[in-house]
Amino acid sequence: MGTAEITIPQIILSLLLAAALARAAWTDIATRTIANRLNIAIAVAAPLWWWATGLGLWPGVGVQLLIAAVLLLLFGAVFAIGAMGGGDVKLITALGLWFGVREIVELLTVMALAGVVVTLCAVVGHRVARREGRPEVPYGVAIAFAGLWMIGQRYLNQFG
Repeated sequence: MGTAEITIPQIILSLLLAAALARAAWTDIATRTIANRLNIAIAVAAPLWWWATGLGLWPGVGVQLLIAAVLLLLFGAVFAIGAMGGGDVKLITALGLWFGVREIVELLTVMALAGVVVTLCAVVGHRVARREGRPEVPYGVAIAFAGLWMIGQRYLNQFG
């Protein structure tokens, strides 16, 4: 966003996205699932964000759709090898509709770093509880944290 004027619709949509991400993280911790309806709501709200930011159909919306498609293919492959849950893939794909290329690169970096912390906590918790098998990692927490980080960057870092 840089030095562009921040509008009320942008603030409202950002707060709604933040609330949805917080809900995704909470439910992933509690149930190890992220509801399809939550991921759908995040994706369906993206065109409102495009409108609020004045994103043009071409190349703007086309780029957003391409970002989401690339994320779906990339993280779909991660899901296919059993390293990520389907809700996580849907969440990161939905976020691809909200952030530009540069922002997605930063989001993925923050997500990976947060994912290390979330994974370590899950492994330690699994071992302390002396559970059998592999620990279930609520990776939606890392994805949600990265999304919240990027929302914060839009409003707090006006130099980017």
